Amino acid sequence: MYDLKILSYFSSAHALKGYNGKCENIHGHNWQVELTVKSETLDGTGLVIDFKILKKYLNEIIEMLDHKFINETEFFKHINPSAENIAKFIYDEFEKILKANKLDAISVKMVNVYETPSSMASFYKNELT
Repeated sequence: MYDLKILSYFSSAHALKGYNGKCENIHGHNWQVELTVKSETLDGTGLVIDFKILKKYLNEIIEMLDHKFINETEFFKHINPSAENIAKFIYDEFEKILKANKLDAISVKMVNVYETPSSMASFYKNELT
């Protein structure tokens, strides 16, 4: 199995609904996103996929969140924009991009979303389900 990891960054604001504390107010973060994909195979040049292509796809998703009030984006109008839900959103959107581009040999392994350098949430799917 091969793993590839890329990093990206975005800035945005959110407010946690139903949270009893300061984070229920609008506040911002400089988010860091780590996306890991996996594949059992390599192409003819010995690559899973070019890092440049992975970064392009991730940046398409990041554009939906960058410099936005996340609560007002379509996906998060009814879902709390927690770091956990942002990680799942990025995971699901990246999987859609892989399928749309017929990259069936590659799948998302994990997405880590850092609100701060010391606070991170992950989303991955249980391989047994």
